[in-house]
Amino acid sequence: MTADQPAPAPGGPFDPSGVVWSPVSTRLTTARVVVLCCWLGVPLVVCALLAVLLTPWVWIGAGVLAAALAWALLLVPRQVRAMGYAERDDDLLVRRGILFRELVVVPYGRMQFVDVTAGPLDRRLDIAKVQLHTASAGTDATIPGLPPQEAERLRDRLTARGEARLAGL
Repeated sequence: MTADQPAPAPGGPFDPSGVVWSPVSTRLTTARVVVLCCWLGVPLVVCALLAVLLTPWVWIGAGVLAAALAWALLLVPRQVRAMGYAERDDDLLVRRGILFRELVVVPYGRMQFVDVTAGPLDRRLDIAKVQLHTASAGTDATIPGLPPQEAERLRDRLTARGEARLAGL
């Protein structure tokens, strides 16, 4: 490293220094586990029934589905713990991922509108999702698993900050 190059940040590009991360709700883990059990658990039960009723070779498929479900059940809580967001003066940071980490930086002045959504399972678990829309189609700034009060507060705050930055242009 030369004298004109800055020292790398302690957390690297995915954990800027001085940023306080707000985690998402742990109820998001429950929501994701329920969806996983529907997508992998139901076919697992069907394979097991077919193996018992028809042929034992179907146990191979049931075993593969059981292994995939067990792996996913171990991975989901870690994925949810890795999610977070941070509000800074000029932009919003959203991070996610364990193996493939992602950090999205959305300048407030680039935001066009903010959505808050909650499906039936989300409402049952008392969580919501905040999605930021920008002029760029490639920007995916979504924060799932927020308590509804926090989602509402974040929506209002981001909208106000976006309007203030746009007014300054």
